[in-house]
Amino acid sequence: MIVPRTSREEILSKLKSKIAKDIPIFIASAGNGLVAQLLESAGADCVNTFSGARLRANGMGTMSMLWPILDSNKQTLDYTEQDILPAMKGDAFVCACVNANDPLRDMISVIERLKGMGVFSISNIGPSISYVDKDSQIFKVLNKSGITFDHEVEMLKVAKERGMVTIALAFDEEDSAKVVAEAQPDIFCFHAGTTKGGLKGYDSGETIAETAARTEAVNQMLRKSKADVILIAHGAALETPEDAQFILDNTSCHGIWTGSSTERIPIEQAVFSTAKRFADLRRS
Repeated sequence: MIVPRTSREEILSKLKSKIAKDIPIFIASAGNGLVAQLLESAGADCVNTFSGARLRANGMGTMSMLWPILDSNKQTLDYTEQDILPAMKGDAFVCACVNANDPLRDMISVIERLKGMGVFSISNIGPSISYVDKDSQIFKVLNKSGITFDHEVEMLKVAKERGMVTIALAFDEEDSAKVVAEAQPDIFCFHAGTTKGGLKGYDSGETIAETAARTEAVNQMLRKSKADVILIAHGAALETPEDAQFILDNTSCHGIWTGSSTERIPIEQAVFSTAKRFADLRRS
């Protein structure tokens, strides 16, 4: 088979056309080909891949990717190429979320491999040091070891220069300001925190109104350094379509990014419900 190809210019043209028509952009994660197919058929603009999504598809929590149980980039590169791209028709583009702090890989090699397989968008969340609280001991040790946010910023800069659509993510105002000012990404997503809900979600107790307020505060700050950046919301209390509608109605975001909300949680609900009906059958 031949995987459909796209380009930076084509991707950005489609996204800007939606923004001009005031239609929200929809980005969603997929840990396997079936989910990618369904997301594309449902109308997702972008299907993103990363090691956390693959682990999530195996029943683990997304944050399990922070533990050194796998080669994050190998997982992302392999399953993107073998599972995701062959399952899609090309209506949605694929964004690969990579680990820019991989000490065993040159990021230019990773970028060129992705382009070779048909991926023309990249993000820094596979995983990101921005996940880690800056006042923690582990953050200090990681930085001392050379695991820094600067590597993620540099990867995004190089990827953009090499014709990729760049999607930057960060978890706090400091990292958000840095990555947008220095990397000048095409798209920025404020990651408000691990999505609540389902078997593996984390509920911090934050309301959707609070998630929206934090997201919009970051949006307003970022527009001062890059007025044309496409802004996307993700995480925390953004769990359901109704939550997403609240975000769209109460922030200046151009769209939303779902992970567990359109993958882990609906799979948990649908499979359990159907399987339970089978398991409860009795002879008449």
